[in-house]
Amino acid sequence: MKKIYLTTMVGVFLLFCANILQAQTTQTQLNQVELMKQWIGSWKCEIAKDTINTAEVISFGNVGAIEQNWTSFVKGKIINEKKAIWGYDKKNDKYIVTEISKNNEGINLSARWFTSKNTIVTIPFEYLSNPEKATSKRVSELKSPDLFISTTIENNKQGRSVTYTRVKK
Repeated sequence: MKKIYLTTMVGVFLLFCANILQAQTTQTQLNQVELMKQWIGSWKCEIAKDTINTAEVISFGNVGAIEQNWTSFVKGKIINEKKAIWGYDKKNDKYIVTEISKNNEGINLSARWFTSKNTIVTIPFEYLSNPEKATSKRVSELKSPDLFISTTIENNKQGRSVTYTRVKK
């Protein structure tokens, strides 16, 4: 009798623990398309004394797609330009980003998604099915509607952070 009682108690305890663990991992689904609208607009970042990056983020159609034009200046002279298209992938609930540079650096593919209402993570596309394995990523946090900080992380070590401010037109 003691064996049955003990086995039953252990089973109930394990069920109780499983429910607690499941409740902790359940989170409200973030609306990636709506959250991405926070990035629409013009942005500017002073990388160094004479180096400035600008980005123009534009809504493209009504399906959550975004077009981005990025320009880098040194002492007022354009040194690089990039174009990107961000498309929402409903199956993965993430944005897939394709980017190409005038400096012929080749095409860059990445996956981008919100992990909270103000934080977005970008990883190389090849890690889409297993984001934890990505050796590099960028984490951008919207501190206010007009300011975000973007931090590069390489091999789980925080790298450089840069601050972008919204350009009012």
